[in-house]
Amino acid sequence: MKSDGTSVFTPVLIAGSLILLISFAIRSTFGLFQIPIAEEFLWARSEFSLAIAIQNLAWGIGTPLFSAFAEKYGDRKAITIGLLLYALGVFVSSTATSPESHQFLNVIIGFGIAGSGFGPILAVVGRSTSSEKRSLALGITTAAGSAGQVIGPPFAALLLSIMPWSSVFEIFAIISILTILIVPILKNDNPVSKKKSEEKLSDALKEAVIDPTYIMLFLGFFSCGFQLAFITAHFPAFIIENSSPITQGSIISLVCSSVEGLGALSIALIGLFNIFGSILAGALGKNYRKKYLLSLIYFGRTLAAIIFILIPITPISVALFSIVMGALWLATVPLTSGIIGYIYGLKYMGTLYGIVFLS
Repeated sequence: MKSDGTSVFTPVLIAGSLILLISFAIRSTFGLFQIPIAEEFLWARSEFSLAIAIQNLAWGIGTPLFSAFAEKYGDRKAITIGLLLYALGVFVSSTATSPESHQFLNVIIGFGIAGSGFGPILAVVGRSTSSEKRSLALGITTAAGSAGQVIGPPFAALLLSIMPWSSVFEIFAIISILTILIVPILKNDNPVSKKKSEEKLSDALKEAVIDPTYIMLFLGFFSCGFQLAFITAHFPAFIIENSSPITQGSIISLVCSSVEGLGALSIALIGLFNIFGSILAGALGKNYRKKYLLSLIYFGRTLAAIIFILIPITPISVALFSIVMGALWLATVPLTSGIIGYIYGLKYMGTLYGIVFLS
């Protein structure tokens, strides 16, 4: 185990953070393609929404599978396969012309996100970090995914303004392939304790599923996924259709000139403030009970959503909601993964977290 004097910013953490940043940058943009694709092919909005829903389901199912594969065959193999599937799904989607094609290809994309996402990445970062710094390291890595959410939507919106959506998908596929160059850095030299190294996955699963703590974490992530997936898929289009116009001379008009751009701005704001929220949650998790912090986060999200629905939808209310929701967005991840690693050990942390994530 690393000494207390070792920096939290290890090569593994930096490489894992970069992979998550890129993976989530691409994933956070899919809501922006809903209207261009529906308008080009004259589809009902629900057709592409179903594709995104299928993607989220495949992401959830794939996370424990890729985590288990990583724990048996190696983190780098699992993450490389994930990035290859990601690139393949996005690239072929650029040529798809039917709703069924997009829906099928989003299964591949979802598995690609799973292989390059939280399950394998947080597990390898957690195993490579000392227990004293683990909560903060997981928070920083989670924040990197949020940084991708800041970069992705504006970048995609810029590309969509100068080229068709299919060309943007091709660019994203190339980026996914190039990300594989980072994977070799993810080398974990920290051995798992002898007791845990001899434990079987079936034993770890039996221990977890009869533990009320694990069940509560599972149910908590169910509500978490429902909220976040809904916002990612539908919030940009919802804003375009329901928000009042942007007033010239207002604060919002300084960074966004149209309601169409407000959708991308909202997702970027969520990602920006989640960087701070994730790091803060990770830092607080070192000194405070993680279960109480999780309770506050879930309550805060619910309260923010209720208030937003009840008041008039304006550019200011959209921005404020995005800021509050962003601060709470993925703050659950370092706390939940930290609890799992602390209670059940690090060897099967990825799989046990992946099952919770599946909810």
